[in-house]
Amino acid sequence: MIQESGQWQFDLRLDEFADIKFEGQTVLRSVRAVIRDQDWNTADLEIDSITQSENEFELAVHSVGFDAEFTGIVSAKFEGAVATFTMQLTAEHAYETNRTGLIVLHSPEVAGSALEVTHSNGEIESAKFPVSISPNQPVFDIAVLGWQHNQLQIDVAFAGDVFEMEDQRNWSDASYKTYSRPLSKPFPYSVAAGENILQIIKIQVQQIAAPTQTVKPDKISLTKIGKFPQIQVGASTAPDALPESWGTCGNPKDYSPVAAVTLVELDLDSTNWQAALVRAAHSSKKLDVRFVATENSDLLAAATQLKDLPVVRVGVFDSSSHVSTPALNQALVEALAKAQLIVPVVSGARSHFTELNREQKIILPGATELTFATTPLFHSLTTEQLLESVAMQRIIANQAVQMADGKPVHIGPITLRPRFNNVATAKQPAPTKLDLSEGYGAEFTGANDERQTTADLAAWVIASAAAVSVVGVSSITWFEQWGPRGLASETGQEYPAAKAVRALATLTGQDLYIGQSPDGFVWAIGAQDSAGQLTVLASNLHRYSTSIDVTVEGQSHHIELDALSWKQL
Repeated sequence: MIQESGQWQFDLRLDEFADIKFEGQTVLRSVRAVIRDQDWNTADLEIDSITQSENEFELAVHSVGFDAEFTGIVSAKFEGAVATFTMQLTAEHAYETNRTGLIVLHSPEVAGSALEVTHSNGEIESAKFPVSISPNQPVFDIAVLGWQHNQLQIDVAFAGDVFEMEDQRNWSDASYKTYSRPLSKPFPYSVAAGENILQIIKIQVQQIAAPTQTVKPDKISLTKIGKFPQIQVGASTAPDALPESWGTCGNPKDYSPVAAVTLVELDLDSTNWQAALVRAAHSSKKLDVRFVATENSDLLAAATQLKDLPVVRVGVFDSSSHVSTPALNQALVEALAKAQLIVPVVSGARSHFTELNREQKIILPGATELTFATTPLFHSLTTEQLLESVAMQRIIANQAVQMADGKPVHIGPITLRPRFNNVATAKQPAPTKLDLSEGYGAEFTGANDERQTTADLAAWVIASAAAVSVVGVSSITWFEQWGPRGLASETGQEYPAAKAVRALATLTGQDLYIGQSPDGFVWAIGAQDSAGQLTVLASNLHRYSTSIDVTVEGQSHHIELDALSWKQL
């Protein structure tokens, strides 16, 4: 809901003040109040009422979920070239939290911009918004931030706590985030019953030059570069299909594999990992196997289970850090040798690019192939978050390839929501049976999303493929075979995204054509087979129809695209 107050404009998305602009020029991506529990789960802030005057918007809110009970107000006041955001929340009972306060999101367009940081002691430091995705916080101890963007001088002052910044592009978020309670302080921390939390963010802007109008090009030029990556699908973690729908080993009888390779992740401490392996093998032509283990796990016994299966690669992740450690990698290599299995070993992070980026010194030495998973809806569940993540996926893919330095990179599983909480401190739920009547993995530790079954997701998949299919990326894995997080229902009925993944899978190994999106929302990718047959897939993530001219091998193709749709030429 677009709102205006004087020279200011913003989009009120539930409790979030998003796309904050001054005279039509972007100032901040967002200002929002968050409440996060001791496992970093985020409680919802529901709006009880909105009070609006000529220059002020006040939201009366209360929290819902994860035992958080806060009430209060979040408000925005606009006076000339100054915007002030205030959060006042009162705890109804004592609460253990990792973060309760305001957060600010900065546009990724400011990458490389000079940044003046005023610290809490008044000292001033010169810095920059990172260009490459920063593995760690680029700025600490923030009282005021100042930078220039869109011909504006922007100064943001923070009160109520000490703030710091992190690069959220690590999680494919289209933002840098400035937040309170430095991570160097212990967490969780206690909020007492009746305690009031007050934080204020004050934005002041000054026009330093006339705004420049930029026109986004409506063309994409595709260049042949490398081979189309192998397209894979994650194994279903849902409970066995209903008996009347069974095919083999609990799979739906009407399920037809969307891709030739299935990635199955097996926690060796779970009760039913062997059943999960068997079910995945019965619904797949080839397997990409990832073990989750501890140093006490019997990797030889696990490797032996793969002896007669069509395995294309194997990896192992530590069950606590969720990355491949040198000790576990070595144990896996030795286990595979003893089991007389010759198969590539992949190393990396099973959670996010974040962990691959931060743990390079642990993961990279000795690694022969790299991998990481990604999920766009880690910090926010908005559709805007989902759509904007695609452009960040291109940045992540390029950085991962640079990090790999010639080693193959395997991206995935790409899922809408996390398959597990990699920052949880409490013991996570797990199967109790030997079979898959309860399911396993993400069925216990992940989250479902209603957008999984929509036609819009098919357009997102094509755009995602166009973004991450850079030279050096050898495989991409999406979602699950079937189930609530899958490409088909529990009875095998395919969702729209299955058609998109299937279209991509048919291009595996062909000559790859990629290009740069003009705006991060319109994408195209191409492939050419050995007979010279060219295929172009184009996607539009805008909420309105558009057209794009795609040039490939000297020929231009004019493509009309409906809102949130894709086409194949």
